[in-house]
Amino acid sequence: MTNTSVVIVDDHAMFRAGVRAEIEGRVSIVGEAGDVEDAVAVINETHPDVVLLDVHMPGGGGVEVIRKSQAGPHFLALSVSDAADDVIAIIRAGARGYVTKNIESDALCDAIERVAGGDAVFSPRLAGFVLDAFAGRMDAPVVDEELDSLSEREQEVMRLIARGYAYKEVAKELFISVKTVESHVSSVLRKLQLSNRYELARWASDRRLI
Repeated sequence: MTNTSVVIVDDHAMFRAGVRAEIEGRVSIVGEAGDVEDAVAVINETHPDVVLLDVHMPGGGGVEVIRKSQAGPHFLALSVSDAADDVIAIIRAGARGYVTKNIESDALCDAIERVAGGDAVFSPRLAGFVLDAFAGRMDAPVVDEELDSLSEREQEVMRLIARGYAYKEVAKELFISVKTVESHVSSVLRKLQLSNRYELARWASDRRLI
């Protein structure tokens, strides 16, 4: 066990419990939260070394948590999303790293320790986004009214469906029910005026969202 203190911030209680079970004992879990307001309160109370931070949550998401938290902790984004806009936004807000939720527990613990020590840590594919953005080779995100019409949860579901995930796989990845996935997909198709998941995949691919 190390002395590295960690707060887990994610709006899915089951996911927080899973992360805790995987890393507790190798780091010190000092708190957790499921939304922006609770996250800021826990962070400011416990002053952790590292905050494991989801990108999409109610109330403004990970970017808002970073903006509202007092100086001190290093933030490591842990998200299902590997979209360039999400990566760039959270890093520009002040996160020290970004890894995706399919990361193995040993690799996650290593990332936590490295971020606590001041290093920047990224999943290999995501590092390219950051380098391109800060080298000026990637344009700043532009306003996309169609994409912005989707809620954060709908965007998560949309990206997974567009990548070819089955409804059951999406449900497992996001810790929600299949029925909820179906509801989100119907809402996404309606808002984007699309007929099926194949049109959705083409729509997302055209916007480089997958």
